[in-house]
Amino acid sequence: MIDVKELSKTYKGVEVVNIPELSIGKGESFGLVGNNGAGKTTFFRMILDLIRPTKGAVTSKGVDVRSSEDWKFYTGSFLDESFLIDYLTPDEYFEFVGSLHNYSPGDMKEFLGQFEALFNDEIVGKKKYIRDLSKGNQKKVGIAAALMGSPEVILLDEPFANLDPTTQIRLKNLLKDWKENHQLTMLISSHDLNHVTEVCERIVLLEKGLIKQDIATSASTLTDLEEYFATY
Repeated sequence: MIDVKELSKTYKGVEVVNIPELSIGKGESFGLVGNNGAGKTTFFRMILDLIRPTKGAVTSKGVDVRSSEDWKFYTGSFLDESFLIDYLTPDEYFEFVGSLHNYSPGDMKEFLGQFEALFNDEIVGKKKYIRDLSKGNQKKVGIAAALMGSPEVILLDEPFANLDPTTQIRLKNLLKDWKENHQLTMLISSHDLNHVTEVCERIVLLEKGLIKQDIATSASTLTDLEEYFATY
């Protein structure tokens, strides 16, 4: 579904991503791990055509993301707070995003009902601007909005960061349910090795822009990753 060929990004003479070949299949849950500066966010931004590669290409359903915008209609994403409209309340923001998917008021109520546990009565109906929410609550708004319209693909960068333990567990279960029930192709970048190995069936380890490991998740994956990073 998403394919990478000879993908490279260079800043001021320093190559920060170099991925000769990578394929992510339809319905796959793909986890991207690595230390700060590994190139994870840069890679995701190239998939979303937010930055252009120095060379190579990313294709979605066989089409270069730079040459068409069709992929945007079936792709949801939340990388950081810049994806939000912070002078709106969450209700206004959801209404705006819902309008892009032709959601009726009934559709919106049904959709948001799926996030009741995740929101924990802190998001909807509070008449508080997004900019005034905590980082964790901003993340909840962004992730929910990214799932509007039942996308075929979703990209989330550090979805578990800034969330309390209870919310992390709720989000983990929500993502697993969405993947199962909506045949979602899910790409998650995370420093949280525990959650990402529980949610994703495949883990790619990126180091200084290079793929060091590409493994199917197993009972030993978490331990193997912890040992790798302990000796990094």
